Amino acid sequence: MDIYFTDYFAIDPDVLEEYGALNVSLINDLPLFIDPFLLFNSEKQEYRDLHDGMIAYLSFLRDRVIGGHLDEGLVQRWFRFPEVKQNWLGYSRTGNNGTGLGRDFATALHGNLQTVFNSFGNEHVTKGSHIEKLCLIDTGVGRDNISDFTTNLIKGFLLDYTQTFALQFLSPKVCRRYTIDRVQFNYSTESWACGTYTLPTFNGDFIILTPKDILTKDETWISREELLSRYSEIANALPDQQLRAQVNHYFYSQLTKKSKEKEKKEAWQRVIHAYPAILDHYIRLKEDKGDEAITRSNLLVAETEEQFIAQVKDFVSKYLEGSAFYSFPGNTLEEARERVFFMKQIIENNDGYRLFYFKGKPIKREQDLQIIFRFTWFATPSDVNREVNNGRGPVDYKVSRGSRDSALVEFKLAGNSQLKRNLQKQVEIYEMANQTTQSLKVIIFFSEEEEKRVRVILRELEQEHNTDIILIDARGDNKPSASTA
Repeated sequence: MDIYFTDYFAIDPDVLEEYGALNVSLINDLPLFIDPFLLFNSEKQEYRDLHDGMIAYLSFLRDRVIGGHLDEGLVQRWFRFPEVKQNWLGYSRTGNNGTGLGRDFATALHGNLQTVFNSFGNEHVTKGSHIEKLCLIDTGVGRDNISDFTTNLIKGFLLDYTQTFALQFLSPKVCRRYTIDRVQFNYSTESWACGTYTLPTFNGDFIILTPKDILTKDETWISREELLSRYSEIANALPDQQLRAQVNHYFYSQLTKKSKEKEKKEAWQRVIHAYPAILDHYIRLKEDKGDEAITRSNLLVAETEEQFIAQVKDFVSKYLEGSAFYSFPGNTLEEARERVFFMKQIIENNDGYRLFYFKGKPIKREQDLQIIFRFTWFATPSDVNREVNNGRGPVDYKVSRGSRDSALVEFKLAGNSQLKRNLQKQVEIYEMANQTTQSLKVIIFFSEEEEKRVRVILRELEQEHNTDIILIDARGDNKPSASTA
């Protein structure tokens, strides 16, 4: 079964490894994304030049925003970008389609260029400028937006990088010439120019390769989540004594002895809006620890390669390839149930549980189980959609064969603090929104304690005999080969 780039194009994985590119999956995206800080902090001048180019473009936008009114056409062309789905990275988990950078991102960027970004290129606290600043101040902009924006701004480099590999290592029969829009910005004409490249082709579209040393997982090095969670440390590290006193006074004046963590984070957000200089000092702290960003990135990429490339290839070759599993008949609910039970069998009774471990330690993420589940649907006649949202929030999977036969599948961690509430209400709400009464709830646990917890919850809800709730034992301490995980 051709899953990865090297499988489909029949090249030695060591060749791609030597080139430095990630061996992407051509079934669904891998959960990695470009972190712009890795460009800024790189020892490679080429990467630093890319980061400088991004800042130059943002400076151009800032100058145009400050200079006067922009009509809708210019906002559309300068501020809004499609997702570069051809790099097969991100968190869509079903194929490689995403949402891109639409009106919300454009609005946030347009507004912040007049405030947060008004000193771009003229920083006094930080060593340089960083587009991640946008996600620090605006709750509507996350890591995916920052990564998508970065990918668009360095798309020309990524296309050249891929073309160089294709011309050197791939047969002309598996490549095509593509004319691609918006690969380089022309500051003379103030417009995006297209370019023509020879690129590997798959299912009628081109593929973009990405260097591994600019990729990370979970969060960018400069992240809003960390900014909000390390409020005390960041406040006390402010070098300006007067600013530090003002910040601490304002922060603690909003709290009581009974304030919970959520209330503290909300108070800290108000402090940041009142004293935006905090952002620059936080960024400087992250700049000073730039070497740690590289170490972290290397570890996360290695973890992803082990989990979603090496182990998945082994999983597929052992249990899926050449089997009759993919031709299962029946309606969508029964098909989904059979695939969940198949995955459960492999995880519990074979060595499939290894998919959720890295260096012997469990990686507890719902999205990892969702990605593995997606591989069991390869070549299915059903339509398998990830994160379908019909107004009540996204459901993990909706499997359908026309409007009259559909089923939902939700994945949960046994250690999820909201598990009981989710089991009570969430899936039923999704069923109503998706006009179906068929759904499965899959719960994975990694320890004896987690197993006991979920069984207690099911008894309390009188659901312990519900066949639509399926438990998966991913413990590493009760398997025959646990010592070699």
